[in-house]
Amino acid sequence: MSTIGKQLATSLAFSFSILIVLSLSFFYLYPLEDWSLLWKVEVMDIPGFAFIVMVSLLVGLVFGLRSGWLHKKQLHEIEHSLIQLEQGKAFTPPEAAVTELRQVWKKVDSLGKHLAEQARYSQKLANEKAEEQEKRIQEIVSQERNRLARELHDSVSQQLFAASMLMSAITETPSSTRTPQENKQLQMVEQMIHQSQLEMRALLLHLRPVALKGKNLQEGMKELLVELSQKVPLEIQWKIEDMKLDKGIEDHLFRILQESVSNTLRHSKASSLEVLLIKRESIIILRVVDDGKGFDVNESKATSSYGLQNMRERAIEIGGTCKIISIPNKGTRLEVKVPVVENEGEES
Repeated sequence: MSTIGKQLATSLAFSFSILIVLSLSFFYLYPLEDWSLLWKVEVMDIPGFAFIVMVSLLVGLVFGLRSGWLHKKQLHEIEHSLIQLEQGKAFTPPEAAVTELRQVWKKVDSLGKHLAEQARYSQKLANEKAEEQEKRIQEIVSQERNRLARELHDSVSQQLFAASMLMSAITETPSSTRTPQENKQLQMVEQMIHQSQLEMRALLLHLRPVALKGKNLQEGMKELLVELSQKVPLEIQWKIEDMKLDKGIEDHLFRILQESVSNTLRHSKASSLEVLLIKRESIIILRVVDDGKGFDVNESKATSSYGLQNMRERAIEIGGTCKIISIPNKGTRLEVKVPVVENEGEES
C-alpha cells in the first residue's frame, strides 16, 4: 500500500473511532428519551446521525489525504537527495518542520560531506600516485620500447626484407614450369610480404610509452585517435571538450580509454568507434561506443575479464563509476562518470 493510502486508511479509522467514543460518552452523560430522534432530525435533508458520521469521515479523509501527500513529498525529497549524492552532486538540505526529519536531513548531509571528502581523498591519492609512477614508468617504458624496436628491427624486419628480396627474385625469374595460377599466387605472397613490411615500419615508428608524456588528457586522446585512424580501417569520431583536470584523473581516464580501444580492436570486429569526453555540471563523462559484435556482460568470462575489471578499478580509484552496456551483435558502450571535487578556496 502506498504512503497516501496508508495515511488515508489510518485517518478514516481514527476519525471513526473518535466518533464512536464521543458519541458513547455524550449519550452516557445525556441519555435520550427517544432514540428515534437521531433519525427523525435531519440536517440538509440527511438524518442527523448519518450527517455526523459523514462529516467525521470527510474530516478524516481530508486529513489523511493531506498527511499522506506531505509524507510522500518528504520521501521524494529524500530519494532525490540520495540520487544526487550517488551521482556526486552537491545539494542543500531543505528546512523540515518535523524534528525527526531534521535529524534525517542532518544524516544525509553528513553522508554527502563524507562521500565528497572520500572522493577528494581518493583523487588526491590517485594524483600523487600518478606523479610518482609516471617518472618511474617513463624510464622503464622508454627502455622497453627501445629494446622491442631494436629486436623487431634486427629480427622480424630483416627477415621480411630477405623474404621480399627472395620473392622478387622468384617472380622476376622466367620459368616455363610455372602456370599462370602459380605466378598469380606468388605475386599475392609478394604483396602480403610488402604490406607486412609497411605495417612493421609503422609499428617501429609509432612505438611509444602508454603514458601521456607531459601532454594533457585532451592532447593525448586526440593524438591517440588520430594515429589510430591512420593505422586501422576503422571510422573514428570524437568530441573532446577542453577542461582542466588533476593529473591523477587524466592518467586514469587516458588508461581507461586505451584499454577500451584495445578491447575494441582485439575483440569487437567493429567498423566505427565514437569517443566522447565532456563535463556537465560537476561530472566528467568519458564515453566509448562501438558497433561491434558485443558480448553478454553477465557471462562469467566477461565479469572476470582483466581488462574490464581494470577499467572499473581505475574509475573507483578516482571516485567515479564505470558502466558497460553491451548487446550481442549490436555493439558495446562504456561510460565512466567522475565527480569533480573542488578544493577548498577554489571556485567551481
